[in-house]
Amino acid sequence: MGIKERQDRDRAAVRDAILHAARELFVTEGYRPVSMRRIAERIEYSPAAIYGYFTSKDEIFFALAEEGFRTMQAAARAAAGGESDPLAAMRAGFWAYYQFSREQPQYFELMFVDRTVPQLTDMERFSVLAEMWHDGVASIARCVEAGIFPATLDVEAAFHILWAATHGAATLYVCQRLGPEENPDLLASDTLDTVIAGLRTGVRTSFVSSPCTPAAREVSAAPGVTDHA
Repeated sequence: MGIKERQDRDRAAVRDAILHAARELFVTEGYRPVSMRRIAERIEYSPAAIYGYFTSKDEIFFALAEEGFRTMQAAARAAAGGESDPLAAMRAGFWAYYQFSREQPQYFELMFVDRTVPQLTDMERFSVLAEMWHDGVASIARCVEAGIFPATLDVEAAFHILWAATHGAATLYVCQRLGPEENPDLLASDTLDTVIAGLRTGVRTSFVSSPCTPAAREVSAAPGVTDHA
């Protein structure tokens, strides 16, 4: 291994250590009270040293969020890609979202539960969100094309409804709001299946989706996806 390769490896290891320490501190102590100095102390570095990796605490959060969304996206695509049936593929994608909360509860809490974290405003950096939105909407559109869901279904509204249902079950698990004898996996599965059953009946929806980013509007114009915004 050459000098540059070793330096790159060492730098990557320190960066990972910073992110790991920050994630634990953000979750256990809350985002707002944690300082760059506190993160540096956790990995026994000087504050000046970690500024060489991240310019601010917000930048650390953005790196964690981006990493979390990429992990979630990869899991959802792998799960959906393993199914040939459109409905099974769509369900697998949403189930992967719930599974993320089970396997990465710290990430999930930081990304979706903590209200003190900075807003994700750099949509060029977080293009993964538009990609995930498109994947979900397209999977529902394929179910419409296959006759599984009625042709009158607003696929974007359906996406939000399915997301809300899955997110609710995931949040109940992460926030430990279920009883000791209550199985969160069964609740999540039943919730998802109940919503899917309702959509299959042609239930009338009133929610109107409004994509909030240019990137989301661009992907909504992809084949098989109708923009109702």
